[in-house]
Amino acid sequence: MSLWIKILTIAALFTAICATAYAAAIDNILLRWRKTMTFTENTSNLTVAITYYSAELVEAEIQAEAEKNLWTQDELERYKYRYLNMLNLSEMIPIKVEFVNNGPTMHPGPFDKMIEMRIGSKTYEPVDYDKRLNFPFQGERDGLVFFNRFDPKTGKNLLEGQNRVTITLSSGISTLMASRNRTPRFFWDIKNDDPSKLYAGQTAARLETDRLIKRLENLRKDRADEAARLKAIDDEISTVQSRLDELAAIQ
Repeated sequence: MSLWIKILTIAALFTAICATAYAAAIDNILLRWRKTMTFTENTSNLTVAITYYSAELVEAEIQAEAEKNLWTQDELERYKYRYLNMLNLSEMIPIKVEFVNNGPTMHPGPFDKMIEMRIGSKTYEPVDYDKRLNFPFQGERDGLVFFNRFDPKTGKNLLEGQNRVTITLSSGISTLMASRNRTPRFFWDIKNDDPSKLYAGQTAARLETDRLIKRLENLRKDRADEAARLKAIDDEISTVQSRLDELAAIQ
């Protein structure tokens, strides 16, 4: 065997070992953030999986896609932009819900009343979700569910200073849960999670541009609404003044 063949063989072996180790690391990260429960009764079974999109998981999934597709840095940044835009981590707490239902038809709707997030002593309903989760089904179904990251009234980050997030599903969505009076709960340790780490470089600039454009559109709309309101007031003032002038001429 020539020296070059030996070198290429060793390089290929090293690459395979690195790829295997990398895949194992990704799997371990996924196991940390994707929780599953299975419910069984006779020949029926239901598996529920909930994924919490931590910064660690999102970064790992982006890097895994880049490795699989042999992307350039520019291609990675474009994918990262689309992915973060979809998850909207800067404003929302997204989770993914997955069902594999090999049992009686599930009736999960209205789904926003069947799921809640507990942070500290408070519980929250989703503000948006995949509407396919409303409909009865057998087999497989999945979808994203979004919760507010900030308090709508105070603007405070709901996760600030918190150690744990818990997702609870109503047992009423499946007879396999209800018959055993089991309420599925999934929890994650989030004290070291920091989504802001994901927002850097080109991706951060593009996402900030999107936010500022949206803000500018809202401000322009507010200005137009305010201008219309002021015009209505001016018109009313003019009408009142005209009538006062008419009355003054009569007296």
